[in-house]
Amino acid sequence: MPIIAVPTTAGTAAKVTIDYVLTDKQPARTYVGVDSHDIPILAVVDADMMAGMPAALKASTGMDALTHAIEGYTALGAWGLTDALHLKAIEIIAASLPGSAAGGDAVGERMVLGQYVAGRGFSNVGLGPVHAMAHPLGAFYDAAHGVASAILLPHVMAFNAEFAAKKFRDIARAMGVAGTQEMTIERARTEAIRAVTALATALGTPRSLADIGAATEDIPALAAAALADVCAVGNPRPATLEQIIALYTAF
Repeated sequence: MPIIAVPTTAGTAAKVTIDYVLTDKQPARTYVGVDSHDIPILAVVDADMMAGMPAALKASTGMDALTHAIEGYTALGAWGLTDALHLKAIEIIAASLPGSAAGGDAVGERMVLGQYVAGRGFSNVGLGPVHAMAHPLGAFYDAAHGVASAILLPHVMAFNAEFAAKKFRDIARAMGVAGTQEMTIERARTEAIRAVTALATALGTPRSLADIGAATEDIPALAAAALADVCAVGNPRPATLEQIIALYTAF
């Protein structure tokens, strides 16, 4: 059947991607589906449809969109066209998300554009461990996907830093960091991660897995689910089960 999509949040970009997500409560597991037939024939992307979102939901979905752009930019399958889309998306989202979450209508229009551009990019190249690790957190604890992504993103960026070093300079610049051309690669990596952390903190999103109810005894099961997630395979640095466990327990 033809699909006409009318999105009411500015984050998932589901209206322009081949991806969909299903959560099974028994057992607690999230499944990621990939199907070209899932792409709507028409998407009505109108900021007015999203104006009623609470600030926390705007922040959460916005951080999901930023994660799409950053993971898509560093994904193994990334290439020239998707790089251009993802960098532009990072630039728009970083500049627009704080104002959008605060209720600015004009800024909200920009946020709607940013998450749309990110979706057009990542749907062609895949994502990475942030999404692979966030999916089981949603299944186990009913955690908002964007909140889980906001917590995990800086830590996964640090994990990937040496494997996507040059791209982190571009991410820092797109996030609004000044003087990136004069920085060493190491400094640019640090500034990119710091900018993402600062944005999430300014939005008031939780900064710890404990804040969303994650339990230490669940971590082996969470890590196994993350490793089996389709998003994990697109990362520039292959992650072992032990490394995913370490990421879950790092904070």
